[in-house]
Amino acid sequence: MALIDTADDRRELMLRTRSVAVVGVSANPGRPSHTVSRYLIDHADWTLYFVNPTVDTVLGRPVYPSLAALPEVPDMVDVFRRADHLPEVVDEAIAVGAASVWFQLGLVDDVAAARAVDAGLDVVQDRCLEIEHARLLRP
Repeated sequence: MALIDTADDRRELMLRTRSVAVVGVSANPGRPSHTVSRYLIDHADWTLYFVNPTVDTVLGRPVYPSLAALPEVPDMVDVFRRADHLPEVVDEAIAVGAASVWFQLGLVDDVAAARAVDAGLDVVQDRCLEIEHARLLRP
């Protein structure tokens, strides 16, 4: 598919998304992954799944150890891992058949992004899903 780099394309990607897996979610309310997840629960009309092999529940929801353990294939994989983990998350997203990967603010890996695009996924880098959702989809 494509490297998504315009606001219109990000809006379109979010509009066609029905489910999101938040990879690297934290139970710590001070962590960005936790606050973004809370926002998405409250404001996004998506089925949300949380992924972190070291946590059992976050915000009252189960946390899965991997993308492969989810009950369905997520449309989008929203990544809150360190940049050096992006290649393995991209590989897992490709393996499960996700449609897109979204690298949160500060996360850029052009090689992993190109691999995802080559495998047919849309990719957003260095953007916050909460900020983009609030800016582009909320009235």
